[in-house]
Amino acid sequence: MTIKDCIAPGDSIFCPRSYDYDYSDHCYGQDDDPTDFTNNLFPVSIIRQNSAHSSRSGADDNEDPNESISEKSDDDQTVLVPASTSCPDTEGGTSTLGTIFLIVNAALGAGLLNLPKAFDQAGGVVTAVLVQAMLLVFIMLALLILAQTANIDNSATLQEVMHTAAGVWGRRATSVIVTVYCFGSCITFLIIIGDQFDRAFASLVGSDYCHTWYFNRDFVMPASSFLLILPLCYTKKIDFLKYASAFGVFIIIYVVALIFVEYATGDHVPGPIKTKPDDWVDVFSVIPVICFGYQCHVSIIPIYSCMKHRNIKHFSVASTSAIAICVFTYTGAATFGYLTFGSTVSEDILTNYNAKKPSVMIALVAMGLKTYATYPILLFCGREGLSSIVKDIFVKDDTPSKEKSRRYTIATIWFVATILLAIEIPNIGAVIHVLGSFAAIFIFVFPGVCLLQTTLSRDHKLATTKSRLTIILALIFVVLGFFLFGVVLTQGIKTDLSPASTESPPLCETEARGFRFYFNLFNVT
Repeated sequence: MTIKDCIAPGDSIFCPRSYDYDYSDHCYGQDDDPTDFTNNLFPVSIIRQNSAHSSRSGADDNEDPNESISEKSDDDQTVLVPASTSCPDTEGGTSTLGTIFLIVNAALGAGLLNLPKAFDQAGGVVTAVLVQAMLLVFIMLALLILAQTANIDNSATLQEVMHTAAGVWGRRATSVIVTVYCFGSCITFLIIIGDQFDRAFASLVGSDYCHTWYFNRDFVMPASSFLLILPLCYTKKIDFLKYASAFGVFIIIYVVALIFVEYATGDHVPGPIKTKPDDWVDVFSVIPVICFGYQCHVSIIPIYSCMKHRNIKHFSVASTSAIAICVFTYTGAATFGYLTFGSTVSEDILTNYNAKKPSVMIALVAMGLKTYATYPILLFCGREGLSSIVKDIFVKDDTPSKEKSRRYTIATIWFVATILLAIEIPNIGAVIHVLGSFAAIFIFVFPGVCLLQTTLSRDHKLATTKSRLTIILALIFVVLGFFLFGVVLTQGIKTDLSPASTESPPLCETEARGFRFYFNLFNVT
């Protein structure tokens, strides 16, 4: 199948069927000869194809378009992200079931704990579920658009996908946004780990637990992260994390089961339960939490690139199943959690339960362990984004040894920096709002740009009704994404600056926190 087969005017914006080629030979992160896959997919930039087509609009229409493609393929290969991300290892590909676990683990996380409160702020269960249902349409379409765009040049990261759609500057802008988002997410994960251990130790040891140095969060969080997270941060392929991801998924299922059991058998007295929002603007309060909760679009391309059968058919099964699991867990936890406590529900619903109960204690520890499994996935994506920036600026001729050194250096600096910031900045409220607004960019803007450019490259004159409708859909994605980004970010900043927005007091007060804790521990003046 050639590019001409895929983008002939009047056809679908992508190939009418999934590729028969087995992409397990091109799993992300291995070195291979870039010519190995050129018989299946020409690595030709969409932007260049469109430009070439436009410049020749007055030329002979009977000329074979494949000739122009072959003439420019060598030039395009030097502009595109090198095809050396392919790999010859067919045995290491991730199965469809493993892919489901990776996607679910990438999506499910801290949003689960905050969603019941978001349901309250949005005006109740019905309003929040309707907003979620509308957003899910775009979330699923976005995953398929990104995966199909990745097939054009056999892309292995979101940055490479945006390079295909928007050229070099599209890749660079994406690298910056991905890096910032993943860095902030990693900080929040570490803070969540500290929070869960605080609640566990407060119940097991007592309210003055933090005065014992090895129970203090400023020691427990960095030490446990060094042992459980850092070894997973240097892997070259993301499919290595499929086993940890399966573990994380089962933890989330346990937390959801706990929320349901507490609703059915607990003696909790709920506060007022809303049936409609107090103001129509309140509806937007649930959007950042939903976007943050379902945001797996940064990780989806590395995950897709390592599928044993990299094609849209298998990916559709994996992504649909994963999102269905997320819908069940998020909606179930948010609905029963909100109905259990009403308007008195906390920002972190686990804090509403009695931590002295063994079932709640297990959930606290389990959520901390689950976060250990999620951190490396976001670090992987952020590491690749930062590596792309460094390579563009400083590296002329890349080699396997340079890549390995760069990977280890970035992962180490990234890990240490997030640890230090998580120790010094224990409040994640403002960070969550910013991350929720960035999630709107990944879910709406990037897929919209991909859909827009691929449609224009196929039919730059928009001669068919299908092309015109696709362009309208792409513009809806982009406009809605920027609108939600602005609204969510503005609303989040206003909430954080509001006098009513106060930081919850810590469970245990110490004289020294952060760096000063270590200065006192080692008697450094």
